[in-house]
Amino acid sequence: MPPRTRRPFWLALATSCALAVSSPFPAHARPDDRAPAFEEQVLFDAARDPGGYACFRIPAIVRTTDGTLLAFAEGRVLDCADAGDIDIVLKRSTDGGRTWGPLRVVNDGGGDTHGNPAPVVDRATGRVLLLETYNAGRTDSADCAVPCARVPHVQHSDDGGRTWSAPRDLSPEILPPDWNSWYATGPVHGVQLTGGAHPGRLVVGVNAETWDGERSETGVPPAGGWGRVTANHAALVVSDDGGEHWRTGATDTWPVAADGTFRQKPSELTLTERADGALLVSGREENGTDPGHRTQALSRDGGDSFAAPFRALPDLYAPQVQGAVLRLGNRILLSAPADPDRRRTMTVRSSRDGGATWDSADRGTVVTRDWAGYSDLVTVDDDTVGLLYEGGKTDARDEIRFARLTADRLAPPRGPDPTTPDLAANAAPAAVLGGAAPTTDGAVGGALAFDGADDAVRLPYDGRLALGEGDFTASLWFRYSAADGEQPLLWMGGIGTTQPQVWLRAEPDAGRVQGLITARDGATAPRSAWVRTDRAYDDGRWHRLTLRRGGGRLTLFVDGSAAADAADVPGSVSRNSPFGVHIGERMDGRARFTGAVDDVQVWNSALTDTEIAAGVPPAAGRSTVLHLPLDRVDEAAADTGGSTDTGG
Repeated sequence: MPPRTRRPFWLALATSCALAVSSPFPAHARPDDRAPAFEEQVLFDAARDPGGYACFRIPAIVRTTDGTLLAFAEGRVLDCADAGDIDIVLKRSTDGGRTWGPLRVVNDGGGDTHGNPAPVVDRATGRVLLLETYNAGRTDSADCAVPCARVPHVQHSDDGGRTWSAPRDLSPEILPPDWNSWYATGPVHGVQLTGGAHPGRLVVGVNAETWDGERSETGVPPAGGWGRVTANHAALVVSDDGGEHWRTGATDTWPVAADGTFRQKPSELTLTERADGALLVSGREENGTDPGHRTQALSRDGGDSFAAPFRALPDLYAPQVQGAVLRLGNRILLSAPADPDRRRTMTVRSSRDGGATWDSADRGTVVTRDWAGYSDLVTVDDDTVGLLYEGGKTDARDEIRFARLTADRLAPPRGPDPTTPDLAANAAPAAVLGGAAPTTDGAVGGALAFDGADDAVRLPYDGRLALGEGDFTASLWFRYSAADGEQPLLWMGGIGTTQPQVWLRAEPDAGRVQGLITARDGATAPRSAWVRTDRAYDDGRWHRLTLRRGGGRLTLFVDGSAAADAADVPGSVSRNSPFGVHIGERMDGRARFTGAVDDVQVWNSALTDTEIAAGVPPAAGRSTVLHLPLDRVDEAAADTGGSTDTGG
């Protein structure tokens, strides 16, 4: 490798100033829910920090026994790619994160990738353990080839992060021979248990893959082909002697089918000890067929085993990204972007029941609406949490920021939302958000009016709402006269160009109404089909809109007559993405409807042309997925907290 270019010394002295910023309103929040200002500063910045780094990524943070904060990151030399020349770097703070010392190199990659920092503190000795993972570096900005040989290491500091031991290879202890395609420590802080049968135990999350084929140093496929990844593994590694020895404990394995599909791939595990001594383990879910981008499990025996397999959380909205959990008093915090499609809108959400349910995105504390990615949380003191996260105005990888949030600056619990009935069998009522109000002049009785600002209706997740690979029909009445803006009517599933979804919306700017589905079939890339009218129907009168998938076609009807038709695309419209059902808003809350909606119905069958033209319920035996008359709004009888039920 060529020698690294060093920056002038004066750049090493540049530091970021603390900024007092106000958290913007989360979607659907009332003015009195606005969080007060908090302190934030840029901590790692390639344009100002010394060392010749092109990019800083992958934050992790811990607090030592004397209160010093240690903020780790990957210092990426060539670019922001994941498999280049990467060092592990560190900054220290002795005043609760208000000021920080200079950048230090903890582990020099020397042309290879040394990353995935996963620090944990032994409170009995004060020793800081740092688990990390190595792989051969590249200079072409490409990812590590599959299978990628990755090797875990550990090093430690006995002086609060000032100096560090030489790294030690942990492969003999925690790298099983068949975990031979990928291995990753963290990247996020580990924990030391305080209760249960193993007080003092150190626990860190890891994930890995198994490859069943041969490796070829020449690039020529060996006889029989390259082989493939056959399993995904999520695991906890534990030490009962202060980090001198480690072993693999709780393990959850998900097989990969011959076509490349799998149900789950729990990765980048973050964990915290609950008040009852159980370990709550939260992970990034990556492209499994189960819906959702977050997954969760419990260990009730100190990390020796999982109480049950990981379970995906479909309506805990987040992109595919690492996150962090931390217990603060009687609640558990989760830091992660809240946009279900892209890495932006860093948000801290709460669970007040040990992870069984989580606040929905609109009830969390929005730290920034900028681009945002990986993050970690640390307890600064009894009343203050530190958040170390990737963020930027143009890219989530622009810089790494540190924010201090006191407990009273985290969003307080909000009372229950009003509801409106869902008449489908055994359905829970839908939440009415923002003050959407009933109007008596509906198309079929009463209807619900939406103000385009913060009004919406949202259904809690239920497996029956996932339309899957089959036929369906979605129907509603709408009335509006808005001349511009995206006007979402019905949204089911995910969002973005690659997530399975179904939606109906008016687009007055383009003079049309559109229906779209995105489906995923096997391991192939998602594909979309859409149908569009040649009118916007923004005349202030009621119109009945119906989208049908059936017979290999996708058809859009207006007022009972077919208005547009297109070839269907095969696959599921509800797998692997975060899943929500929204009336009057996009799933990510970035557009809302101005007008009125009435009598929303969805069936998991294709209604006939005659049934659609008549506007009558389908023949008996066809299952109603949802039916929202939208003719009344009820005040909630009990405080549900507006949480996302994850069944943890």
